[in-house]
Amino acid sequence: MNFIKQLLSNYFENLAYFYKYLRYRIFVMILLGVIVGVLDGFGLAMFMPLLEMVNDSKQASGSSLGNLSFLVKGIQAMGFSLSLTLVLVIMIFFFLFKGIVTFIASIYNAILRRFFIDKVRNQLLSAFNEIKFKYFVTSDVGRIQNTMSVEIERASAAFYNYANTLQQAIMVLVYVGFAFFVDIRFAVLVTVGGLLSNYLYKSIYKKTKGASQEFSKDSHLYQGQIIQYVSNFKYLKATALLDVYSNHLRKSIDAIEESRFRIGKLSGIVGSAREPILIMVVAIVILIQTRLLNASLGPILISLLFFYRALSSLMNLQNSYNRFLELVGSLDNLIAFQKEITHEKELNGTITVEKLKSSIELKEVCLAYDQVDILKNITLNITKNETIAFVGESGSGKTTLVNILAGLIPADKGIVLIDGQNRTNLNIKTYQKKIGYITQDPVIFSDTIFNNVTLWAEPNATNISRFIDALQKAAIATFVNEQPLGPETILGNDGVNLSGGQKQRISIARELYKDIDVLIMDEATSALDSETERAIQQSVDALKGQYTIFMVAHRLSTIRNADRIVVMSKGKIEQIGSYDDLLTTSPLFKKMITLQEL
Repeated sequence: MNFIKQLLSNYFENLAYFYKYLRYRIFVMILLGVIVGVLDGFGLAMFMPLLEMVNDSKQASGSSLGNLSFLVKGIQAMGFSLSLTLVLVIMIFFFLFKGIVTFIASIYNAILRRFFIDKVRNQLLSAFNEIKFKYFVTSDVGRIQNTMSVEIERASAAFYNYANTLQQAIMVLVYVGFAFFVDIRFAVLVTVGGLLSNYLYKSIYKKTKGASQEFSKDSHLYQGQIIQYVSNFKYLKATALLDVYSNHLRKSIDAIEESRFRIGKLSGIVGSAREPILIMVVAIVILIQTRLLNASLGPILISLLFFYRALSSLMNLQNSYNRFLELVGSLDNLIAFQKEITHEKELNGTITVEKLKSSIELKEVCLAYDQVDILKNITLNITKNETIAFVGESGSGKTTLVNILAGLIPADKGIVLIDGQNRTNLNIKTYQKKIGYITQDPVIFSDTIFNNVTLWAEPNATNISRFIDALQKAAIATFVNEQPLGPETILGNDGVNLSGGQKQRISIARELYKDIDVLIMDEATSALDSETERAIQQSVDALKGQYTIFMVAHRLSTIRNADRIVVMSKGKIEQIGSYDDLLTTSPLFKKMITLQEL
């Protein structure tokens, strides 16, 4: 088995990739192809006895079959005479059985394609769920979206064409094997001619593969630009920049379509030139056999019949392989992406966190992005159910510090302790399940209010009770009850039917429904008007003492009731204290308050 893996890896890279997912199933597919080819070959061989009956309407000797005459001899040995009726019945049997096996092979191939793409999608999704957050924030979003949607579909089509290429190759080998068995000299000449003609296609295949890779690269760029186009549409519309950005998009569209045109042109060359070249080869070989080598035409005809089948399969093979090369850029990108996200998998410990019991502690924590220091020697001890606010100028590191507290990013240096346990020893997912996270851009799904809050929980009595309790704590119960469909009201894409304050309250309700211990508010009210912000803040203040609350604040009036405020500057903690204490002891905090009051 290891030998097979090594062989596939060294000489059949793409086959090795498919084998990794399909294992023995590939060999079943190959076996079915061999059976189809053999049955077809035997069926075709029975045409020669029919031709013999043109001269003798009653009997056929099978001498024109060459080495395949054992078929006729075998039938005669069983006591049957080779009459027209018997030949036709045998032909029908072979082709009928071939049709049944072909149908089974087609269904099996469809099953393999589904099995392959399901495994790839699920493996990709599972691997992506495990990636480091630090890797994600520095990744190309366009590439991620394009790979996980368009490229996977193209990879599925690539597998279909590769499987078809493999099956056609098997058919070619079977038919050529029959041809060799009938007349080896004729078969050798045709094979040599076919191989020589195939060299003409090598440069075309190479160019097709290169165009496919360019197509994938341009598609990544275009997907990223489309994401930005949709996200920034309001700004582009308000500032009359839609035409400017559209021109930017058109350049990417032109590049994609140029790659597509190159692929189509190369495919057209392959499709149009193949058959004339191969027929020329066959014609030349027949002339050599009959005129120069004085060979009998009978075995040549049956051998030619097999070669005709082989040439048809070879044309199908080349068509399928060229279509595969058109898609191989997507497959290569998918393979590279899988390797990349597997390499960027986040390391996880084994200790589970049932609840936050006592404290979260940071000791001399440092963090850098691209060798730029973001956090420097952060030491902080937070007790359970304490409300901590983080303030500072943009780029001071407050959001990054909260990301560390949320378990999103491990520290480069220093120690993070959760209830005395080192973060590196924890199963970080179990800790994150106890975290509620609310940002200035609330996450709203295009679904019902109930599903948005419960995340598609079963609507049983227990979950409905928890849902109602979460709505009341988030001060959104009245709004929900006023809707004609109540909890079943559809919120629309990104909560288009909600105000900013209502979105935030739905987000808060969702986090409270989850039975959390830690609630993180990352600039959660900065995009709201003052009145709505005040109402949301009152809802959050009502939760004080029930949860450990981290607040990243832009408007400093919202953190007045925090137990402690952490003032940050240039990646360091400058000072920690209450709101009133910092007004008198921290010049930076006082300056920030004064500027906001102007």
